[in-house]
Amino acid sequence: MFCEKAIELIRELQRASDGQLPAFNEDGIRQVLEEMKALYEQNQTDVNEAKSEGRSDLIPTIKFRHCCLLRNQRCIAAFLYDRLLRIRSLRWEYGSVLPTSIRFHMCAEELEWFNQYKKSLAIYMRSMGGDEGLDITQDMKPPKSLYIEVRCLKDYGEFEIDDGTTILLKKNSQHFLSRWKCEQLIRQGVLEHVMS
Repeated sequence: MFCEKAIELIRELQRASDGQLPAFNEDGIRQVLEEMKALYEQNQTDVNEAKSEGRSDLIPTIKFRHCCLLRNQRCIAAFLYDRLLRIRSLRWEYGSVLPTSIRFHMCAEELEWFNQYKKSLAIYMRSMGGDEGLDITQDMKPPKSLYIEVRCLKDYGEFEIDDGTTILLKKNSQHFLSRWKCEQLIRQGVLEHVMS
């Protein structure tokens, strides 16, 4: 008891490497909330007893439980906030469609938050840069050249390039494409940048 479960939630996030989203620990959150409810009820009982019977010897215990409540609250807030930051960075890394392996680790509320964030970002990008909008998720690092050589890692199908022609992206085929057109596919794992 006394904040052990809450601290375990924080340690769980620390063990996950950067950019990785561990599975949502619903049981851990529920246990922390149950502990908080029990601490609150014990405090209420002791506060009523201290008031009615004038027992000042209960005050240190009440303060200790209250500090535990506050700590649990901070730990849960930190746990949830860190997960939201990771989910937000996943949107920039993978684009608007997350791999199922990552979606599996998210709870329903996190999926809803991701979808709202995705919509807000899309609305913002459409409002920038004239009629077509501006995709601010492209070129996360400044490009050294406008065209790059890429290798297709899996069968993708037809892909339209700048001049309107379509190319067929088959596994192990190599193409010389504009960076901004294929950067999203590189992040999704369809293409890989061939370094020469």
